[in-house]
Amino acid sequence: MAKTKALAKTEKRILITGGTGFLGTHIVQNFLAYGEKNLKVMASSVPEWMKDAGIKAVEGSVTDRDDVAKACKNVSAIFHLAGKVSRDNDDAAAMNKIHLEGTRILCEAAKEAGVQTMVLASSSGTLAVSEDGQVVDETFPPPIEILTRWAYYASKYYQERAAIENFDGEGRKLVIMNPSLLLGPDDERLSSTKPVLDFLARKIPYTPSGGLNFVDARDAAAAFIAALEKGNHQEKYLLGAANMTFEQFFGRLERLSDVAAPALKVPKKLAMAGSSMISSIYKHWGKASPVAPNEVEQAEYFWYFDSSKAIEELGFEPRDSQETLNDTIIYLREAFLGEGVFQ
Repeated sequence: MAKTKALAKTEKRILITGGTGFLGTHIVQNFLAYGEKNLKVMASSVPEWMKDAGIKAVEGSVTDRDDVAKACKNVSAIFHLAGKVSRDNDDAAAMNKIHLEGTRILCEAAKEAGVQTMVLASSSGTLAVSEDGQVVDETFPPPIEILTRWAYYASKYYQERAAIENFDGEGRKLVIMNPSLLLGPDDERLSSTKPVLDFLARKIPYTPSGGLNFVDARDAAAAFIAALEKGNHQEKYLLGAANMTFEQFFGRLERLSDVAAPALKVPKKLAMAGSSMISSIYKHWGKASPVAPNEVEQAEYFWYFDSSKAIEELGFEPRDSQETLNDTIIYLREAFLGEGVFQ
């Protein structure tokens, strides 16, 4: 009888929704390196290398109840990473559908299937954004008045609420992970590393007055996996490696890449007003604007925080930020810019 129970346990799989994205790929790679084979990946399309590694592919959407029910069958734990990243508020409906409706559907199916643990990928932007550079942690109240200006962060904030409300019940554990800007190699869709690519391609015209936090996707992936066992129910964990002004960030990139940082500095109000005017003109012409007002506005804020909680409770170990930036530059040059582009 003991042997039968052990066999049944090993047949349970870990489901990773959105497992083909930047963070998801690193989580899958980490699991495979640890020797974990009982994995399911749910995405619109799952690459052959994952299938060849023995991963069970579930091709579908988290907004489709039948797809989700199939994905949750015989699953012990879920990493919920599926989402849509956009700085355009016109994409609000699409993001809400995936982040809110998809999360509710997944939570309901997970409960029905007897799943006990869910690790949710949210964003540091649901907690850590200020106008004055304040360094926050998980004990600070969410800056709702600021974050709800932008559809992406609003949808992630309400996604957290949806998960808390719908993945409840005795014995269940929900852990919410809040990484900052993910950098490092293998961002094939440029979902997170595009600001660095734009810098390398000299597409950033000026240096914003705000500041950012970033983290290596490889280190974030390791923390997500640790959260399965070490994370506490309904707790949030901020994952970041460094707080920097954009001037400091661009300075680091300049030294590592030999690409000059933007020399122009524009006052906050002028930058925001100018970007809105340019965007309106291009919209009137029926053309895509070269500047996105939401991105300009976000870059005038500070996204600073302290990751001590994740370090102490999850064993989160962010590597030196210099290594992350260098590896990001190398990857983007090789994958997107080609050889000799800076010669």
